[in-house]
Amino acid sequence: MIKVSETAKQKVVSLMTEEGFDADTDFVRVGVKSGGCSGLSYELKFDKSAGEADKLFEDNQVRILVDKKSFLYLVGTILEYSGGLNGKGFVFNNPNAQRTCGCGESFSL
Repeated sequence: MIKVSETAKQKVVSLMTEEGFDADTDFVRVGVKSGGCSGLSYELKFDKSAGEADKLFEDNQVRILVDKKSFLYLVGTILEYSGGLNGKGFVFNNPNAQRTCGCGESFSL
């Protein structure tokens, strides 16, 4: 399960609308790929269709797709949005990450 904070939900809906997606019918695709200074990095994009191997979650009225491989790394993650002075953007609070980089965009297990 992946959770979405209220501030992340508001930003997701806003960005989806700006980019021509509909938050009621389209998806936020969250994934993990090799790379980044800690070994693995997060991916976040919008998608209009789910694949056969995708897992679908819905939290806080946001529909999230995760591929099976990425799901193992993301179980229990909370997607948040930070707009503070130290930076602006989506933040993945991942309980599975044992080490993260300074920017928070990559992690290792």
